[in-house]
Amino acid sequence: MYTYEELTAFVSRCTRCPLCRTRQNPVMGRGNLKGGILFIAEAPGNSEDRDGIPFTGPSGKVLDELLADAGMSRQDIYLTNVVKCHPPGNRDPRPEEQEACIIYLKHETILLRPKIIVCLGRVAAQRIIRPDFRITREHGSFLYRKNTWLTAVYHPSAILRDPLKMEETREDFWKIRGKWDEILSGGAS
Repeated sequence: MYTYEELTAFVSRCTRCPLCRTRQNPVMGRGNLKGGILFIAEAPGNSEDRDGIPFTGPSGKVLDELLADAGMSRQDIYLTNVVKCHPPGNRDPRPEEQEACIIYLKHETILLRPKIIVCLGRVAAQRIIRPDFRITREHGSFLYRKNTWLTAVYHPSAILRDPLKMEETREDFWKIRGKWDEILSGGAS
């Protein structure tokens, strides 16, 4: 079992897939290691690649707004990606890139022991929840597996492309907050 610092060091010098040759900075997850809520997106974008921090660009502003609306902040959650390096052209990470990087996400999850995992977008949901997950039909629904509640919401970048998704995503974030409150009060496993 690695410490958070050891895991961060591994990610910083990772060469497990070709993305290491095109990245500016690998992007290790960040946030509250003991908060109990883990948000997982697919891969860093341009801003994150530049900054080495998850969700620093326009999508990060949308995420912060959604969190605040539900009475949460980045200090309450841990935020990471399936793939730690930015895919060129903002394309979806390829299966072999996900496979090369998934070990880091597994270690992050072991370290965090989250009570809730929130997948941000289709790619993360299909990797974490199940391969045939349909974000348009199943967002905001919860599944209980291995002592953890799993859900998925639209990725903030999808909201930037289609602002009509904002309201239903707000509702999904309130469901996440409700599930968290239920867990804290002892009502959920």
